Amino acid sequence: MKTIQKNIRAFAVEEDGVALTEYLILLGLLVGGVIATVTLAGTSLNGAWATWSGFWDGLPGAGGGDTGGSTGGDTGGSTGG
Repeated sequence: MKTIQKNIRAFAVEEDGVALTEYLILLGLLVGGVIATVTLAGTSLNGAWATWSGFWDGLPGAGGGDTGGSTGGDTGGSTGG
């Protein structure tokens, strides 16, 4: 138990520990802000995404079809003798 208390005190005294704590707080605030922004703007982003995907679907050649690959057939040679 004394070892844990000693490590906690050493962490609090060192400047590296304080700087790390500050950076973790800033990172938490940044992540929280990004999540809040995406949540609040989610409806607008959904509409923008739908418009953008509609644009791509309307281009000539869009909509799938043959992609040029081979999907089967004989792949090997003979093993007879």
